[in-house]
Amino acid sequence: MATVRLTMAEALVRFLIQQSVEIGRKREPLFGGVFAIFGHGNVAGLGHALEAEKKRLPTLRAHNEQAMALAAIAFAKANARRRMMACTTSIGPGATNMVTAAAVAHVNRLPVLFLPGDIFVSRRPDPVLQQVEDFSDLTVSANDCFRPVSRLFDRIVRPEQLLVALPQALRVLTDPVECGPVTLALPQDVQTESFDYPEEFFRPRSWRIRAPEPDTAELAEAAAAIAASKRPLIMAGGGVKYALAEKALAAFAEKHGVPVTETQAGKGSLAFDHPLNAGAIGVTGTAAANDLARDADLVIAAGARLSDFATGSRALFPQAKLLQLNVGAFDAAKHGALPLVADAERGLAALDRALKRWKASPSWTARAQKLARLWLKTTASITAPDAAKPSNAQVLGAVDRAAKRRKSIVVCAAGGLPGELHKLWRATDSTEYHLEYGYSCMGYEIAGGLGAKLARPEREVFVLVGDGSYLMMNSEIATSVQLGAKLTIVVLDNKGFGCIARLQKATGGASFNNLFAPKTPWVDFAAHARALGAEAVKIRSIAELEMALDRAAAKKKTQVIVIDTDPWKSTGAGGAWWDVAVHDAPRDATRKDVLKNYTKARKRQRLGA
Repeated sequence: MATVRLTMAEALVRFLIQQSVEIGRKREPLFGGVFAIFGHGNVAGLGHALEAEKKRLPTLRAHNEQAMALAAIAFAKANARRRMMACTTSIGPGATNMVTAAAVAHVNRLPVLFLPGDIFVSRRPDPVLQQVEDFSDLTVSANDCFRPVSRLFDRIVRPEQLLVALPQALRVLTDPVECGPVTLALPQDVQTESFDYPEEFFRPRSWRIRAPEPDTAELAEAAAAIAASKRPLIMAGGGVKYALAEKALAAFAEKHGVPVTETQAGKGSLAFDHPLNAGAIGVTGTAAANDLARDADLVIAAGARLSDFATGSRALFPQAKLLQLNVGAFDAAKHGALPLVADAERGLAALDRALKRWKASPSWTARAQKLARLWLKTTASITAPDAAKPSNAQVLGAVDRAAKRRKSIVVCAAGGLPGELHKLWRATDSTEYHLEYGYSCMGYEIAGGLGAKLARPEREVFVLVGDGSYLMMNSEIATSVQLGAKLTIVVLDNKGFGCIARLQKATGGASFNNLFAPKTPWVDFAAHARALGAEAVKIRSIAELEMALDRAAAKKKTQVIVIDTDPWKSTGAGGAWWDVAVHDAPRDATRKDVLKNYTKARKRQRLGA
């Protein structure tokens, strides 16, 4: 057998270069690059290996380990999990900074390869700089923090272990069910050790994303349940996008007259103005979608995790039979659902064939179309500017109008903005709407915008971010400038955590520790953004925002637009109940009313698995 002598780090890099993926009729590199912040734990091993192959596998310099990992995750999301990136750091804080990002990827089922440096396997200089010592287990390092938030974890303690570890890592990263973060901890001494690797190990490998067909018996049972229904409703989740099932979804809805609603991850699966798109469902849902959900006799969840926001904490549609079409058996079995384990596109196509000419009740279809039209009018009214201090809804309305003048992506993650976006953003396709709301990670926004821009450089990327998230993580503004990856960032400044302040009051509490006093010295966000290399401006009205967005469109450098917003204004229309625990022994009238309403709402919750 022919062999080639390489260090472990060189072998790892060479292996990654040889991986590609089939997307339609095209073959593209599976890895778009490696985000790297070097330190003593990875610079002499992986750092040297990456430098030698920089033309074939780009290495990108970031400013914060968590941020670069979030950008890598956004890159994968914007590529519908068909392409991905790797991230490498030194040992210690560089590694643990990525653990939050690993949780984001794990919850959202998004692929990213983590390559943190690790302590010496030989233990000759033990303990080393940044080493976390466990008094009862000498095998533990800081990288063990990755275990609960990785789909696959391994520590490479001998160079030949790559022969097993890397194929397993790629299996998980490209599998539609197991997809998520993979962590290969790389001890710094082992990175530099050599081994005679088989040349066959580095042969080019092209991956196809698996699309499982439904089981015959499950399909028959699912089709019978649909055929017996009169008021079915589809809940489209992220699995529709990752299966590239948008056309199958539209064809199924149109042929059978079934209205469609969308989760945060699924929004954009159907164009906003499609007659059968009732919009967002759940806690942050539209009045149209939630009214239909409360009256449906069957909910077909396609590629959805069925989180509490989508189901109104299991209280939105307890009267309906639930059918779960999902590629993962874990999700398909949730909430006592009738399972149909299959790829979303294959499953919808198979159901279509099985149902033949069956249609939902014509009055149900007509009602859904009427409600959808009414909500579009409501959206226009809510997002229209007025003379008062701008609301989040009015700001996103202006950005939405600007985005519709070009192919765009909107990126957001945490706080009150995702709720407004879910209800009000008019997504035209599945790529346009990019929200991280599985983990609702503050700080994702700007880093995620960078990842989305790297994945889709032909699109204009709009980042909507509150002042709280901006202060939590803004370093990748500098990275976007250095990479020439232009973003248009709109900072909505409500002087604190407005979303949680509203929740605080809704649960019977007083505003506390969320909003800053009016006279508190505050941040000049525009000046700060300029210091990071962006072009920035502070504006005072929606009219000024519209003009600033037009000017930003003509620029090639990252733009930051700052606007003050009202922390207490949010969209009242639509929405469903959310189970947030309240005081069970209230001492005042306000909290007694809150408990009364809470107890009443809990009685509607669907019990079961």
